[in-house]
Amino acid sequence: MNRELSPNTQAILLLTAPLSVGQREQPERPLSIKEYNLLAARLRELRCQPADLLAERAEQLLQECQAVVDSVRMRQLLERGFLLSQAVEHWGARAIWVMSRADGTYPPRLKQRLKDLAPPVLYGCGDASILSTGGLAVVGSRHVDERLLEYTAAVGRLAARARKTVVSGGAKGVDDAAMQGALSEGGQVVGILADSLEKAALSRRNRERLLGRNLVLVTPYDPGAPFNVGHAMRRNALIYALSDAALVVNADLEKGGTWAGATEQLERFRFVPVFVRSSGELGEGLRALARKGARPWPEPPDAEALTVMMGELEPDRLVRQSELPLLPATDGPSSMAAELFRKFRDLIVQILRSPMDEKDISSTLQLTEAQTKEWLERLITEGIVRRSSMSRYEIADERLAVS
Repeated sequence: MNRELSPNTQAILLLTAPLSVGQREQPERPLSIKEYNLLAARLRELRCQPADLLAERAEQLLQECQAVVDSVRMRQLLERGFLLSQAVEHWGARAIWVMSRADGTYPPRLKQRLKDLAPPVLYGCGDASILSTGGLAVVGSRHVDERLLEYTAAVGRLAARARKTVVSGGAKGVDDAAMQGALSEGGQVVGILADSLEKAALSRRNRERLLGRNLVLVTPYDPGAPFNVGHAMRRNALIYALSDAALVVNADLEKGGTWAGATEQLERFRFVPVFVRSSGELGEGLRALARKGARPWPEPPDAEALTVMMGELEPDRLVRQSELPLLPATDGPSSMAAELFRKFRDLIVQILRSPMDEKDISSTLQLTEAQTKEWLERLITEGIVRRSSMSRYEIADERLAVS
């Protein structure tokens, strides 16, 4: 992945990242997600983007954002350019990349599902495209017996044979068993880390899989951050948000990160169906999750059975056909056609984080290519979209694409 940061990502890092490499004390506390979201919303109101805070009119823009974030504090954060250059060099030497919500490579599932809770910045190592493949989340406790570790590894191997990405938390115990099981079969794995990305990126055990494009490790926290219980709890939402379904192998009743993440998914987010292990001794934690709505894991015997099971789950697409019916667009008075076109226009701004061709756009939005072409021509006329090289489309005004 390109180590060069976009201007927007540079600005977002300066505002939100600790940039703690070689620096123990920061001149000012970085913005929290809530504070950054307030700032991002204000910038959108002003038809600006984060990079504008580093441009010539930055001082005026800082004053115009004073109502949501203190301008003195923002100025101090934005003046950390030297620290940022040191950090980027440090990360690059460890093959760590950075992406922000303003980048086209940022996983669409996180934006769609988490919305304002999506981390402003992600740090990672490995093939970032794996983050968009969905798959099976496998979660559980750190301290389990060998029987459960083998069970979990077998689930990982089965997912790999079914060509389903395994998504997990990268911790010892169940997380690691699922990931290593999948990797042993040549499968793809996403590890959402709560701490120590630098250490994991340099681990001899991970290097071959990272270089072989089977493994991607990612975290919303500083790559050098030590373990933090709060970080471990908050990263759970990312695990579920990047998957198509989740299996809880074991959980302690009403305590621990696995319990917290599963109950949050069942009671609040509901991104994906949550399953609980249905074989062996379940324990009170899994039984309680079942009472909250978790489904019994069907224990598919082979890759084909797992593929069928996963295929029967309702796909969580960026747009479902029921949300955007395949009706012809017209320039006439039809209110239905006008509403459909408005939806298409709004969605184009969301998906064109990087240039796409007609085929990719029609596939993403579940439209016919003819319908897609007609509406794209209208957006070109309106000045919202333009054609780039290689017959691809991109947002004409880059400020529209920033969130």
